[in-house]
Amino acid sequence: MRKLVFVVMAGFLLPLCLIAQNTKGTQNTKPIGHSIEIILKPYQNTNIYIGTNYGKNRILADSALLNEKSEGVFKSKTKLTPGIYFLISPKYSILFDFLVDESQHFKIIADTLSLNTFQIIGSKENDIFKAYSKSMNDLGMQLSSIENKYKTATSAKDSASFKELYLNKDKELKAARANVIKTNPGSMTSFFLNVMQRPEAPAMTTINGKLDSLYPYYYVKNHFWDDVVFNDNRLLRTPFFEEKLDEYFKNYVSREPDSIIEELQYILTVAKTGKEIYPFLLFKFTNKYIAPEFMGQEKVFIHLFQNFFAKGDTVLLNEASKKSITERAYSMMANQLGLAAPSLIINTPENKKISLYDQKAPYTFLAFWDPTCSHCKIEIPRLDSFYKASWKNLNVKIFSVNTNAKELAAWKTFIQENHLENWTHAYQTEEDLNKEIKAGLPTTIRQKYDVFKTPTYYLLDADKKIIAKNLSLEQFNDFLQNANNKSAPNK
Repeated sequence: MRKLVFVVMAGFLLPLCLIAQNTKGTQNTKPIGHSIEIILKPYQNTNIYIGTNYGKNRILADSALLNEKSEGVFKSKTKLTPGIYFLISPKYSILFDFLVDESQHFKIIADTLSLNTFQIIGSKENDIFKAYSKSMNDLGMQLSSIENKYKTATSAKDSASFKELYLNKDKELKAARANVIKTNPGSMTSFFLNVMQRPEAPAMTTINGKLDSLYPYYYVKNHFWDDVVFNDNRLLRTPFFEEKLDEYFKNYVSREPDSIIEELQYILTVAKTGKEIYPFLLFKFTNKYIAPEFMGQEKVFIHLFQNFFAKGDTVLLNEASKKSITERAYSMMANQLGLAAPSLIINTPENKKISLYDQKAPYTFLAFWDPTCSHCKIEIPRLDSFYKASWKNLNVKIFSVNTNAKELAAWKTFIQENHLENWTHAYQTEEDLNKEIKAGLPTTIRQKYDVFKTPTYYLLDADKKIIAKNLSLEQFNDFLQNANNKSAPNK
């Protein structure tokens, strides 16, 4: 069952998308890892649940069967990972939040007709958390009231007055949070508040008589993770850690692969002793950079493969995933930006051998495509439009490779019908491909050029070095125009 629920508890906005899992409470009397007694009126003879976060996802953590007295127990031999949890009704809606720390033996008493009076007995951490929650909810309601008055103000004087009230109340809320951290050092509530908060950017400063406009940016970046250690598994059991991580990489880490690699190397090295957080982070970054958003960032994935997976972390993978990641890494290694393009000696439509390196031009545009691919049928004519409109005048040569040797007739017909003149067309015969495989060569053409989808494009310079890849045709066009403008002599 899946259900999307939004509730505000403890100052957090929690979107819940429950991922169905097989969970069941146990009623054995042997030594256990967690035992959370529950009285939840008026539910009787029904299952209730507790859930938690796994990054941005929400998962069920345990279930309990309530008896005719509305009593039950969440019980298991194993401990729960400490963090923020929430009680879930039989209809899969969140009722309220609570904390689970290392001491996992306490009691919850609640009535759905008056949830704000729920009690948690035997947990000091939840006493702190509940007091904080009440304080934040009260201040949050006051802020909301002032904001509504500001929006409906009818004069500039009233607007200014409500704005000042709002800013003062906001300062009061931040001060209250800071006070919780100060007066409850080492508590889980303080830990989570430290994870949540962002440093406030200071004013620009003067260095050697000059105003340093970047000082606020670097201050926030350098203090973004104060009091957060990446091997702490509790980070996963929050609704805000992964969002903060994404925010950091979006706003404070350069898109340059080397900058990303430096950040990831530090985070993953620190996280490695975290049983849950380490694989979570490793796979999060692997999934992100195996198909990166920006050109050249596949270098990050290769770094992850060489420095983590290839050094033993493939034990975290099943055989299919291990094979997929390994093959993809080796496919990417040969076609990085700045490297010479892998050799291509294949056949023309007339079955004469032709070499990529025999094509002399300031730029060579390498296009891998399949004449039966619906997307290719749209993109390849568009490529020709760019070529005829301006690329031809820039002395660009197009080296077009058919990746489907079984469709030679369709390939030749498509070339003719779309008037793809002045291109170099080529393909690898099935015979040659089988020879490569039989000879045990490490890579085929598809692997050499990471052709996991069609069309796949590369732009090469006069020395056949790769200077652009994985861009849209519009982006390739902009790249060529900018490169031509830079190389043109000054007038």
